[in-house]
Order: sequence, then C-alpha cells, then structure tokens
Amino acid sequence: MASPVGIDKQGACTEQAIGHGESMNERPGFYEFFAGGGMARAGLGGTWQCLFANDFDPKKAKAYADNWGTSELWLGDVGEVTLGQLPGQADLVWASFPCQDLSLAGAGAGLTGTRSGAFWPFWTLVQDLSKQGRKPRAIVLENVCGLLTSRNGADFAALCQTVGDDGYWLGAMVIDAQHFVPQSRPRLFVIALDRDVEVPARVFSPWAVDRWHPERLRQAQAALPEKLRAQWLWFTAPAPAPRLTRLIDVIEDHPQGVAWHSPADTKKLLAMMSKGNRAKVDLVAGNARRAIGAVYKRTRFEGGKKVQRAEVRFDLAGCLRTPGGGSSRQTILVVERGKVRTRLISARETARLMGLPETYRLPERYNDAYHLTGDGVVVPVVRHIAEWVLEPALTQSGIALASA
Repeated sequence: MASPVGIDKQGACTEQAIGHGESMNERPGFYEFFAGGGMARAGLGGTWQCLFANDFDPKKAKAYADNWGTSELWLGDVGEVTLGQLPGQADLVWASFPCQDLSLAGAGAGLTGTRSGAFWPFWTLVQDLSKQGRKPRAIVLENVCGLLTSRNGADFAALCQTVGDDGYWLGAMVIDAQHFVPQSRPRLFVIALDRDVEVPARVFSPWAVDRWHPERLRQAQAALPEKLRAQWLWFTAPAPAPRLTRLIDVIEDHPQGVAWHSPADTKKLLAMMSKGNRAKVDLVAGNARRAIGAVYKRTRFEGGKKVQRAEVRFDLAGCLRTPGGGSSRQTILVVERGKVRTRLISARETARLMGLPETYRLPERYNDAYHLTGDGVVVPVVRHIAEWVLEPALTQSGIALASA
C-alpha cells in the first residue's frame, strides 16, 4: 500500500522547499514525478522550489530522502497520487517516466507496457490539475530516444497528441550528456508550455537546429498531424561551454566497493574484444602515459551468429544503464606502463558521470547505487534546459526568478 516515506530528515543536504505562495518574489515551484534520487531537482537548483516529489521505488525514495529530506516526498504509485497531495500551482512539472518499454533493450510494448505506460495515469493527474484551475505552465517529459520510433512512431505521436490537445505548445530536444560530462548519453526531452504563456523568441528557432534536433527527431515531428505541427516549437539553446572534465578525471585510484579483477579475468575480457578494439588497447599500452578506458559487453552478430564482445572507449564512458545483468555494468580499464588492469566502475564514479556533486549521498549497496544513477537524468543537462528554455519562458509570462 502506498504511503508517505517514513525516513527522518537528519543530514538532508542543499535547500529545503518552502510553501508555494502568491508573492512574485518567491521562487517558481515544481512537482517532480518519477523522481528517483532527485537529479532533476539537483539540476533545477536553488532558483526553484520543490513542492512535491513522487517515486514508487522504496530504495530510490530512501536516496531522495537522504539528500533532500521527506517534506515533499511521497512514496507510492503515480496512479494513487491525489490532487489533495499536490500543494499550490506548479510552474513546472518534470516527469522522467519509465523507459523500459521504449528502450532498445525492452520488449517493445511502448506506452502500452506496464512500466512506460505509467505516463497515462501521470497525465490524467495533469489534466485534473487543469480542471481545478491549476494548470502547470511548463512540462518536461524525459525519456530515451527510442520513444521517437517506438511502435513505428505511434507512441511519440500519441504522447504529442495528448499534450497538444490539452492546450500546450510542444517541442523536443535531443541532448547528449557528453557535452557536459564524459558519458555518451543521448536523451529526449519533450517540452510543453501552456499556450497562454507568451513564449519569448529567444527560446525557440523557426527551424530545426542540428545540435538539438537530429534527423530522427525531425522525421518524427514531420510524421505528426498538421494540427500538431502547427503547435510545435523548435526549442533551442546556446551550445554548452566546452567540457573540461575528462573520463580520467572521474575515475578513482582507490575506489570504494569494487575490487580489481584477477589477471585471468582481465585476460578473458581482452580476449572478448574484436581486433579493432584490442588494437585500441595495444595502442595506448605502447604509450608511456596512463590511460583510462570504459568497457561494455555487447552482443553482436558475426557470421550469422550472436557473439558477446567487449568494446572499449578511451574518450567517454558508455551510457550508464540499470544493472539488470552482469553485461550491463560498465568496466573500467586502466593501462599504465604497458600493464592492463580492469574492474567494475564504482558507485561514486557513476554519480560523477551523472553530474552529481561529491556531497550527494548514494545508497550503501552497490547495485542500488548503480540502479539509481543509471536510471537518472544528468544534472547539468537539466540545468541547461532550465537556464535557456524554462526560466526565460516563465520570466516572460510573469514569474519572478530569484538568483540561485
């Protein structure tokens, strides 16, 4: 049975939310659905105030409470949230709804699936807010890019139709986290603004922009009905500053919670590499400088057969994923003075790849921490969207934004 999470607030970090009021001097408020560990909240920062947060996973809720306290947090299924639990009027609703039925690794059920289908009861709640005169001014829906092609585009079209029919301008951006952190992690952000909001011209472009609107998004938008295309805005933002953090910068010399593999296990991993990937390792091994690589095990078709391969990159980590099996955990490969060592990536390293601060409290169990980070949203990506799209739009519509 769903219930308020019963965890004390001792040691909660950063800001605590205050009640939403009518004063134009107060921070804009937001609801955070499918909140996980509160990474959207971390990205929005102190410019915003959290009014309500919800997740159904007790372990994620525990991490949320450890970092943000319990005042705004409710543990339970989104379909059981009532309007009475939602205080005030949210300027923003953020929802990183489940991706399992939309990802390439899923079964392809799309928005009809038991996990990703949680979007529908969530949206019913948004509709009920509007009926009460509490229509959110802005909504962000974050998910994997597989949403664009799920069920041959039917899921993306259904989601856009639903949002558009309820009186929102809508658009989307595909943002790869590698512009902000050393992790390859493209994600789709569907952004909706109340059509009563006067949208400033600086937050959208008259046409698609290659940086934020790749071909797969343009094709999905072009397949929408004409009426929906008329409600579409190509939301845009400046290019982020050049990323200074490298993969080697987030990797620990003395990691906690993970052990180095035996020489035999490292040899076995290297033997799983294709000639091209093994050549990368041999190339850096011949260099006197220390090098850090990230390794994923993937299934490839070779000669008509499935073969499990280990693939390595020395520039970026691969996309963190929830640890459903051994192959989904990323391996760190260290090459120094011709010697190769390997181990699992540590929990703290995964947190750094998500842009979380060192002060962020992770679950004690490795799998719980990996699941939390691998299922989250990258913090500086949220901040970029907030700074260049959400905050200008809300300011234009009469919402005062306090400095962070």
